[in-house]
Amino acid sequence: MSLALLVDGIGELVTNDPSLGEGPLGIVTKACLVAENGRVVFVGPADRAPPADKRIAAHGRCVLPGFVDSHTHLVFAGDRSEEFEARMLGRPYSAGGINSTVASTRAGSNAELSDVAARLVDEALRQGTTTLETKSGYGLTVDDEERSLRVAADVTDEVTFLGAHVVPTEYSGDPGAYVALVTGEMLERCAPLAKWCDVYCEEGAFDADEAREILAAGADKGLGLRVHANQLGYGPGARLAAETGATSADHVTYLDNKDIAALLDANVVATLIPAAEFSTRSRYADGRALADAGVSVALASGCNPGTSYTTSIPFTIALAVRECGLSVDEAIAAATSGGARALLRDDVGTLSPGKRADLVILDAPSRVHLAYRPGVDLVATVVRGGEVAFQSPARKDAGRG
Repeated sequence: MSLALLVDGIGELVTNDPSLGEGPLGIVTKACLVAENGRVVFVGPADRAPPADKRIAAHGRCVLPGFVDSHTHLVFAGDRSEEFEARMLGRPYSAGGINSTVASTRAGSNAELSDVAARLVDEALRQGTTTLETKSGYGLTVDDEERSLRVAADVTDEVTFLGAHVVPTEYSGDPGAYVALVTGEMLERCAPLAKWCDVYCEEGAFDADEAREILAAGADKGLGLRVHANQLGYGPGARLAAETGATSADHVTYLDNKDIAALLDANVVATLIPAAEFSTRSRYADGRALADAGVSVALASGCNPGTSYTTSIPFTIALAVRECGLSVDEAIAAATSGGARALLRDDVGTLSPGKRADLVILDAPSRVHLAYRPGVDLVATVVRGGEVAFQSPARKDAGRG
């Protein structure tokens, strides 16, 4: 039998449930939270809390839902730091750099791929991420995509097949043959291991017709759909996501008014990945325009070795506020409940009775500090499923009674 956990002394509690507190984030001050059997059972004042077996004292700190990172690429081998350095000296980014990671990943052992993925998941957890999605996409052969998905499934339930990341070098003269492989034997082997099917619809990757064919094949296998869209320039990706009923269009850096209207009308989540713009010295997505139009917005780290080698959602939040035009509250919602929407999850991203007890205690009195103090490790304690999953050695008092 699971023991009940009480978190009290909360100075500011972000619930993401407006029925529980003030504003869209449902802010409750001087609050406590009780979890049992991995779920939240009470949110409110301490004098009304049910009895609990264990206690975490927040000492006036801010508590918010665990971050939900809906776009990562954690299964890979190799390093692209030289490419990053070259971009910082002025070389523009193009989709072709992916093939260098493909070569390293194919040469890597299963143990190496597993070690990298596990290390990055642990790194993300220590920064407050309690739910994440990750993809294949650096194998691009039937066998390598299959083993990438098996590695991914060891670290998360949110597994995405991305055989359509780019056309690998050996098919550069015949991309149609590679699309046939992806929609045929590769998907046949990989679909049972995945929940989602993704495609990189971009110049240098897959055009609209190719991407549409791949998404249709994924849907026929019962997979949910996601699209890498409009990252490097204006193109068909966002509207293709709307047309095909994709749950999320990711990056969406270059959008016109018709793209935004299509996302809104089709209820597609726009997942922003500002760390990719940071790492490629590209323009940032206009989160303000999306939010003002009423499009659901998510924030993700996009962690990958080439264009966004970070697992830090706090860093992502700070960038979204500074560069994408989101308010602090909009960015926090996008990194929690927005990420949950991008994964069709209703059990995470919110701290209300019945939801999974995934929460972060910040070493700060307010959520605003996530953007106000960029680059500072503010995560004191992470609770996942009602159990302490991480406690900062420097901030042990966040768990003392």
